[in-house]
Amino acid sequence: MSNKKVLPLAEPDSDAAAPCCPPLTERPFTADEAETAARMFKALGDPVRLRLFSAVASHEGGEACVCDISDVGVSQPTVSHHLKKLKEAGLLTSERRGTWVYYRVEPSVLAAMGKLLTIAPAAV
Repeated sequence: MSNKKVLPLAEPDSDAAAPCCPPLTERPFTADEAETAARMFKALGDPVRLRLFSAVASHEGGEACVCDISDVGVSQPTVSHHLKKLKEAGLLTSERRGTWVYYRVEPSVLAAMGKLLTIAPAAV
């Protein structure tokens, strides 16, 4: 059993993404916000994970079979390990179809990540 927490990047029932944290330029993060953002960035901080995340996000139809994205220069067990880490960080979801697993990046996750890294509008 894993004690990892999934990142609360977006509310599942909302149309607009609710980022885990305010934009970096809005105000200093609280300790909890910093921990949440650090888990996300840590998951993407590995070049193989970033390549896998990019392969899934850019794949036609918005999802990719593990069989289509596993050519990243490491063994299949290592690919599975990295995909598991991306799932634990809340960056990917997966669905088993027969013998293959299909991964997807939810659009709300990409939107939330974008909001985190945007410049906050200037106060009027």
